Amino acid sequence: MWNPIQQEEQVRQIAELSHKAPQVIFKHSTRCSISSVAKNRLEKAGVPTGVQFHYLDLIAHRPVSNFIARFFGVNHESPQVLLIREGRCVYDESHMGISMDAIEEQLN
Repeated sequence: MWNPIQQEEQVRQIAELSHKAPQVIFKHSTRCSISSVAKNRLEKAGVPTGVQFHYLDLIAHRPVSNFIARFFGVNHESPQVLLIREGRCVYDESHMGISMDAIEEQLN
């Protein structure tokens, strides 16, 4: 399900890929129980077709997390999910608002 993000260049590539298919970025704090709950909820849900999911361990890659916030013009949150289309963030949610249902709703 997850494509790991470890470098800023990957974020640029995700933006480019989003012109062909929607991309989801999940920013996860490995030290936060709420983040773990959100990640588990996403993993247990059915994955929509035609969407790629990317995972950022923001503890290990905090500069990349900050880059994502600047690049897509969103406030940094943890945990956070971003839906990327046509090179820009069209939806972001954090904490207990993160769900596959909400992502699918935004896709339709």
